[in-house]
Amino acid sequence: MLTSGWKSVSMVDVHGKVTFTLWLCGCNLKCPFCHNWRIAEGLDCFPLDRKVLVEELESSSFLIDYFHVTGGEPLMQWRELGSLFAEVKLLEVPVSLNTNLTIVGPLEKLLKANLVDHIATDLKAPPKLYGLPERPAERLWNLFLRGLDVVSDYEIPLELRIPVAKGFNQWFYIEEGLRRLNTDFYVVLNPLVGKPLTNPRDEDWCSKHCWPEKEVKVLKTKLEELGVRVYLSDF
Repeated sequence: MLTSGWKSVSMVDVHGKVTFTLWLCGCNLKCPFCHNWRIAEGLDCFPLDRKVLVEELESSSFLIDYFHVTGGEPLMQWRELGSLFAEVKLLEVPVSLNTNLTIVGPLEKLLKANLVDHIATDLKAPPKLYGLPERPAERLWNLFLRGLDVVSDYEIPLELRIPVAKGFNQWFYIEEGLRRLNTDFYVVLNPLVGKPLTNPRDEDWCSKHCWPEKEVKVLKTKLEELGVRVYLSDF
């Protein structure tokens, strides 16, 4: 497995939880607002020393709520990930997976094997936020919706993060995603701030779409009117 490292105690990767967080390399998306772009592009990565990781996880297990794996997109390395999760389960540590939900078959295999206890994902709306041409982006959006179906089918608790940007009609897609959910979930609104850091990268992108103060307030109100639990990440 290729990793960029891990943090034995983190309080920022799952809302309200303490995690042992592992970052895995590679991604199938090119999101223009990604701040983990070096990990997504496979830069500064190295083979995971699983023995060292598991020993450190065991030492930290009494402090944490989840062993949390993020990226990049962890399911790019799903076979090795499944083996690691099985080993972590022997420590009786709950597992949290941060995935973009577009690699659906491997996701379902891990859920069917009872290897994942919690999912975190970004609802990227509209699909052009994937940073890909229109047709591939629409196809990935449909895969994401299938991923939400799978999470609901297995009744996995879900942290649904919504990157909020200016200049897009996001609500149509947000409603479409919410209709797929039949599991315990909450929403974290993540306003897009700062310059975009990944390719295809255009610094003008941020001047058009970052710092969406009005949009955040509108989305929060709409979601709360639907009875959704909503949290707001820091600007």
